[in-house]
Amino acid sequence: MESKPAAGPGRAPDRILRAARELISRIGPVIALVLLGAFLSIATPHFLKVNNLANITRQSAITAILSVGQTLVILTGGIDLSVGSVAAISASAAAVLMTQRFTVFGVVVGPLNFELGLLIALAVGAACGLVNGLVITRGRIPDFIATLGTLTIFQGIALIITGGLPVPSHLTATELKGYLPPQMIWMGAGDVLGVPVAGIVAVVIVVLGWLLLRYLALGRAVYAVGGNREAARVSGISIDRTKVAVYFLSGLIAALAGVVLAGRMNSSNALMAGEENLRSIAAVVIGGTNLFGGEGGVVGSLIGAFIMGELGNGLNLLNVSAFWQRIVQGLVIILVVIFDQWRRRRLTAAA
Repeated sequence: MESKPAAGPGRAPDRILRAARELISRIGPVIALVLLGAFLSIATPHFLKVNNLANITRQSAITAILSVGQTLVILTGGIDLSVGSVAAISASAAAVLMTQRFTVFGVVVGPLNFELGLLIALAVGAACGLVNGLVITRGRIPDFIATLGTLTIFQGIALIITGGLPVPSHLTATELKGYLPPQMIWMGAGDVLGVPVAGIVAVVIVVLGWLLLRYLALGRAVYAVGGNREAARVSGISIDRTKVAVYFLSGLIAALAGVVLAGRMNSSNALMAGEENLRSIAAVVIGGTNLFGGEGGVVGSLIGAFIMGELGNGLNLLNVSAFWQRIVQGLVIILVVIFDQWRRRRLTAAA
């Protein structure tokens, strides 16, 4: 009679090891954030000052807000290269309407109040996201190519809206109010009990994104489409509707980020969020979301955004040249992706 290998004791260490690897992979971004902060606090005495931490929060908040919409898109296996342009065109349109008088059917209107301006900004962002989703699903165009094209289109429209000038600009007092609404400035540069409002907005958006992914049918559809499209289709999930929905939400969230950024800058212009297209993607990847979709979440993207903000701030404090900063940040992104793919292959092989 053949003897059978003991299943329990022999395999228990393997299960524990796999569980430990999965745990480390989940909290890896948090560990990286803490270690980087510890190093910078030792390397420069200015890092842990309250003003500096508030500055990091304000700078990282824009990327964090944008990364929520970007996470939704990437989880479906897509990518949105136009989020920075959507933020710029939304904030620019709102800024023009909130500072300039204009004529509608012969009636002089404006400047609009902040509430109407915010609604218009959100509507513009949602419309841009809807365009992205429809171009991709109806035109059967790869996400990368479609959003690369709309990136340029939205930038061009924003330049037309602003005339290539920052808003508000130095025009005559009869044409412009001359300043952005104080509520908009408060969203970008204000604070509540010492906590930057921009950071609070970012956390609220992350919480809403987490709730969507965890409890709503759309969240389950997002993971299903990114994990296995054919299985999602067989189970009755509409891939096209899911894609359109995530791009719509990405545009809506990008518009909010644009309003916060304009408030922080006390100005808006057509090119103001140009680097955020790639920064938002980098934050999502650093936060542990799989670039091929189906795995990840918005909390990791929030941490990834703060890692990037912490790194950039630390390099500035250490007087590292802006040219070298770009090299360092690019290398960090590449190394994170290499490590992430290696980790996923190990986990797959161990399973």
